[in-house]
Amino acid sequence: MSELKNKIYIVLGTKAQLIKMAPIMVELNKNNIPYRFIFTGQHRETIQELLNIFKLKKPDITLHSGKDITKINQMFIWSLKILFNTLVHKRQIFPNKDGIILVHGDTFSTLLGALMGKIGNQKVGYVEAGLRSFELFNPFPEELIRRVVSGISDIHFCPGDFAMQNSQKYMGVKINTKQNTLLDSLNLALSNKDIKVKYGIPRTKYCIFSIHRFENIFFKKQLSKIVTYINNYQKKIKVLFILHKPTEERLKEFRLYNKLLKYKNVELRSRYDYFSFIKLLNKSEFLVTDGGSNQEECYYLGKPCLLLRKTTERKEGVGQNAILSNFNWEIIQNFIKDYKRYIYKINNSFSKPSRIIIKYLNK
Repeated sequence: MSELKNKIYIVLGTKAQLIKMAPIMVELNKNNIPYRFIFTGQHRETIQELLNIFKLKKPDITLHSGKDITKINQMFIWSLKILFNTLVHKRQIFPNKDGIILVHGDTFSTLLGALMGKIGNQKVGYVEAGLRSFELFNPFPEELIRRVVSGISDIHFCPGDFAMQNSQKYMGVKINTKQNTLLDSLNLALSNKDIKVKYGIPRTKYCIFSIHRFENIFFKKQLSKIVTYINNYQKKIKVLFILHKPTEERLKEFRLYNKLLKYKNVELRSRYDYFSFIKLLNKSEFLVTDGGSNQEECYYLGKPCLLLRKTTERKEGVGQNAILSNFNWEIIQNFIKDYKRYIYKINNSFSKPSRIIIKYLNK
């Protein structure tokens, strides 16, 4: 245990990363294992709220304290600044050599964290390693980031056999965590009795739309198509449309926001804290999304899920509760007509992936 003191570094920068890394941080606290939390500042919105609900400490180091990084040109400048500062101040950021830096997922913060680890002479532990869509530019840039980070990682924490198989060609140790750490986050949310869902849970049946990926929101033709899907669905069931900040900006830019406001059975809602969103999702009829994490959440909940994507890097629930739409109008139409057939009863005897990771770190 003493060998681990101050030798674990966790680098993350987005809400999604924090949600999936939180159970690891919770387990580190339970086992009295110290770690240094480095926040890249990619997305600052709701981060403090998440730290509060998971009862985690504030970042030990914040690398960027300005506005959220949402545009490509911002990301380029922000990335160069962080890497330059790491090079100049690596001993202050990583006071101990030969430690392990944990990164997660497929964001720019994932790539930055792995590169920072190499600059600081640390081993790179990649949580959620091995997921693949096998299409280099779909989703973009997530697939590219995953491949690059796998190539420079020393330890691959793979959420299942599919991910393990995809990681075999890379150097380093492979650890099968069986499931994604998101499972632990989900269970923490469901077991919390104190969280009250803001705006309230509708008394009538409802579904949720949650769209945020680059390929779906940054082109007017594609986003207009999704608004058409929403219109079609709201004629049959109440729709709660969760507004990610970039999605809201594009809707307004493309003059689609007011169009949504005119749909009588559509309710636009701001993003929730994670615990509240899971409670809202758990009471819904189904979810329409382009998010991989949402796909996994629906799998663990046994909730019907329509994926507005052409491909997915995750296998959880595909062909069971999750349907890949490929933007095929017939598939999208048939889902709303018969979504109850995709209610899926899952095996709840999963092991805790976060504990598997901590067990390895403890060795």
